[in-house]
Amino acid sequence: MSYRVTGDAARKARERYELKQAAAEFYRKRNVPERLEEALNSTFCLGPEDVYGHLANYFAQFSMPPTICQIRGRKVLDGSGEPTVEVEVSCTVKNSDKRICSSVISAVSEHPKASEGLEQERNHSADTAIQWLTDLSPLLKGMSPNEQHNIDQLLSDFYQPKIEEEKARRQMEREASPMAIEPVPSPVTSPALVKKKGSGKGKKAVVMEKPIPPEEAPEPVVPGSPAIGALSLAVAKASSVLGKTPLYLHIAALRNEKLPSEFIMPTPMISVLSCGKSSPGKLNLMKEVLVIPPTGLTVQQSLDMALMLQNQIVKQINSISKTGPAIKNVTPLGCMLIGGDRIEQPLDLICEACQHVGLELGRNLYLAINCAAHELMDYNKAKYEALSGTFKSPDEMVDLYVDLINRQPAILALLDPLRKEDAAQWESLTKALGSKCFLFADAASKPVCKLLESADIHNPPCSGTVIKHTNETTVSQLLGSFKLIEGENRVTILGCPCEESVDDSIADLAVGLGARFVKLGGLLRGERSSKYNRLLAIEDELTQAGTLGFWTKHEFPILSDVENLPGPEEVE
Repeated sequence: MSYRVTGDAARKARERYELKQAAAEFYRKRNVPERLEEALNSTFCLGPEDVYGHLANYFAQFSMPPTICQIRGRKVLDGSGEPTVEVEVSCTVKNSDKRICSSVISAVSEHPKASEGLEQERNHSADTAIQWLTDLSPLLKGMSPNEQHNIDQLLSDFYQPKIEEEKARRQMEREASPMAIEPVPSPVTSPALVKKKGSGKGKKAVVMEKPIPPEEAPEPVVPGSPAIGALSLAVAKASSVLGKTPLYLHIAALRNEKLPSEFIMPTPMISVLSCGKSSPGKLNLMKEVLVIPPTGLTVQQSLDMALMLQNQIVKQINSISKTGPAIKNVTPLGCMLIGGDRIEQPLDLICEACQHVGLELGRNLYLAINCAAHELMDYNKAKYEALSGTFKSPDEMVDLYVDLINRQPAILALLDPLRKEDAAQWESLTKALGSKCFLFADAASKPVCKLLESADIHNPPCSGTVIKHTNETTVSQLLGSFKLIEGENRVTILGCPCEESVDDSIADLAVGLGARFVKLGGLLRGERSSKYNRLLAIEDELTQAGTLGFWTKHEFPILSDVENLPGPEEVE
């Protein structure tokens, strides 16, 4: 019996010894004894009041970097009450799984003007996006949020087969339902004979109108695609949160080899009026009338000026309105919807308001017009319906814009003055007005992924392109598109779509990417004003840090690829 006890004691002693040796080796390989000695010595020398807090901070620097442990999606509502998807990123931080951040981006539909079935389509897209995020979660598990480009490449590789699946599905539907009504390219109309006044008195010349190019088929929108863009943004936000760095500085670090010593805030293009196709009057041409501050103003000064002008416009409209306060007629773009019967009417309203508040157009502020020409084309007549019942050919639209800018030189920019298919008229317009105002392509530009594939920003020829972070667009693609546009001496604009989400990250993206302009909509909707508020917060941080810079002037790019083209064709 005594022998058995002695044997058990020896075995336990040996096990304790082996355990101590294993523990010593475990800690020795990780330099714990040295670190512990350093920590205790520094703590004693400093004598902090919170000893354990000091030790925790000391050892935190030696902890393993955070890694992604879970991706989760859930259905939420955007600023217009439409379903979209929110992406949550959780990471393992110091052996604990924590929810780090979430992001929401805008989901742009393939046929935004078609209301029938749109809610069902968006619900289906959100549900699909949530399933995609569930599938992506194990693929990203263990990766660091700092691996932005690697993660974005993984997302692109995951998304590519989805595009092929969607194309195959649509092809099967076409083959199964050959008689179904499908979107087809717009017909090329036959040339029409038009009489125009000649140079001789009482003489008229008969000219042959050119047929318009047919409408290009829209890029297919894959259900679930917002999961890709939202997840890419969420990863960038997670990296900035874990690094205790504002998102705009994190984006700037991704864009540049080293952070710039000065940040210039993007100039806001602020929507104040809408007179597009949905307005009650005859005027269709001006989907948005925007104000642009002069250079040298802070964002705060710019917003104060725009708000003062907007309040004055509301007073003027209310004084003559018979349908109630104008402030009730607010579009999803965050600006007032008004009717007009003349092209100059909204501009005259703004001019009058400027006089009342002591602002001078062309000096204290400038104007921009979002023409949204793709919404004005009547393909049966092959003409733009600038005013209800008033139709103009693409060449006549060029003449209209030239005349409008000559009469109102305070107009600094035209957005989508023509369809992207009207390349010849874009060239004529650029030659005629490119040195007087910016000509920006918004809906007339390619989606970001197609822009990067083709590396061609000259179709249509324009001063710059409005880039939007929607659907499958990743942060890496945003960085690439800005590099491409700036490399071609064009102006960069980061913009919001019509139906915007409540996430304010676009303000950080605009500053971090170095956008020349930012187009966020008006000041009359919460999802819009929250983004302006974020711009103000960033501006305050830069001011406190002494790194806030300013643009010196509004400079129009020299478009060498169109400078030798002929101007608008004149017909006698």
